[in-house]
Amino acid sequence: MEKPRVLVVDDESDLRLLIKTALMKEGFSEIETAGTAREGWEQFQTFSPDIAILDIMLPDGDGYDLCKRIREVSRIPILFLSAKSDETDKILGLAIGGDDYITKPFSPKEVAFRVKAQLRRAGYYEEEMAAQPKKISVGPFTMDESETEVMKDGKPLELTAKEIGLMACFLHHPNQILSKETLFQRVWGEDFFGADNTLMVHIRRLREKIEDHPSKPVHLTTVKGLGYKFISK
Repeated sequence: MEKPRVLVVDDESDLRLLIKTALMKEGFSEIETAGTAREGWEQFQTFSPDIAILDIMLPDGDGYDLCKRIREVSRIPILFLSAKSDETDKILGLAIGGDDYITKPFSPKEVAFRVKAQLRRAGYYEEEMAAQPKKISVGPFTMDESETEVMKDGKPLELTAKEIGLMACFLHHPNQILSKETLFQRVWGEDFFGADNTLMVHIRRLREKIEDHPSKPVHLTTVKGLGYKFISK
């Protein structure tokens, strides 16, 4: 996914540089700036930003008019910067289509975080987040979100479906005692009655694959009379 493009329009060159630097520190790299409303509109048309930061007071107009022009063709988030702290100005900025209003003086880092917040609300990061596989990690073990593969120290383990099911239970509940009944119901989908030997065999085989010394397990331990505990070392 491409980096979000940010347009900053402010007549103070030092302030533009401060904001741009703060944005870059937060991971933004596609940033264009302008010092007038006319330059801002030209940049908007050529740069196609995903979000715009507009100063209210500009040499050749104001940010309100630029916001109106942008709103005629785009729904990108717009943040206003202003030395005016009057509530009426804030209401006007939001009423004409602004999404946030920041009063000077302000922290450039605050602006960067507000930019991120507006992009999240606009759904910009949803595709990126969905594309990133979610994993659960406990100690040296990692399981993918689909719970079909388990790795130890970055290397995949050759586990059976039942062994993967057991690992899913343990990794989702590290350092907790899980009873034999609970494990059997979750992995086999059946009541535990008379299945003690079946579970013990699978636990033994699982230890042979995940422990460095299966006879002296440090991860998958037995809690006598209660069940098993997976220790995150």
